[in-house]
Amino acid sequence: MRLVTFNKGGTDAIGALEPKTNTITDFSKAAPNLPTTMLGLIELGQSGLNQAANAIKTAGDHALLDLSEVTLKAPIPQPRRDIMAVGRNYHEHAQEFHDSGFDATSGTTAVPEDPIIFTKATTSVSGPFDPIPSYLDNTHSTDYEGELAVIIGKAGRGILKADAFQYVYGYSTSNDVTARTLQHKHKQWFIGKSLDGYCPMGPVLLTREEAGNPDTFHLKTEVNGKLRQDSSCSALIFNIPTLIETISAGITLLPGDIIVTGTPVGVGIGFDPPKFLVKGDVVKVTIEPIGSIENKVE
Repeated sequence: MRLVTFNKGGTDAIGALEPKTNTITDFSKAAPNLPTTMLGLIELGQSGLNQAANAIKTAGDHALLDLSEVTLKAPIPQPRRDIMAVGRNYHEHAQEFHDSGFDATSGTTAVPEDPIIFTKATTSVSGPFDPIPSYLDNTHSTDYEGELAVIIGKAGRGILKADAFQYVYGYSTSNDVTARTLQHKHKQWFIGKSLDGYCPMGPVLLTREEAGNPDTFHLKTEVNGKLRQDSSCSALIFNIPTLIETISAGITLLPGDIIVTGTPVGVGIGFDPPKFLVKGDVVKVTIEPIGSIENKVE
């Protein structure tokens, strides 16, 4: 299923997108007993997915909306806690960031020995087509980072790699937008990564069953129509099971937690001189088979 959170007439709701017809099954009408938020649906686990699948099969015309009638939001517009993110998790990007001079935490080697985990504030999350408010970055050093987002489906601690995918609910496309000078200035990355609206996400939450193996996913980032990033998601240094095992070793993962898994080579600071985003730029991140987010810089 391609689950969505959308707004129609000022009211948020959840549903499922059928890409062949560009129609949405509105769960508030097709299955009014389901929760009204994506977090609520995720917390129901397999039972919620079964009910959602049945709602799609039995939905009448009254429960179907044309995609053009709604505004898509991030699948989880208000996460219960900060997004967990991974730094330097593709080999070539690890080297480009190491060489850029913007990584105040780098050691002698570009490729880390263990996953680098940081967080982004919940208020950084924005919709798949919302503007990027670069005016909040007074250092004028805003950069893009196309990334695969993993959504956790059930609570767990001490999760082993072999069991990790049992805890995955689905996937989304994201952009880990970053104010590079702030990232460097404050040493830890939280401020530079957490400006309001600096984590566009969507357009859907693709459930694990429909998504298949994430190693088959492919990520591309374009700025003003020009290709900047182009990589298989299988090229992660630390794969999804490793990240889940690492984070959950002593931290309980909760339903709806979001892990953004790192960005490949091709970000703005990899150029000489750096190519930071400026007002009017349009950044498009596509992960097949999930879909694209496209955000204009303001």
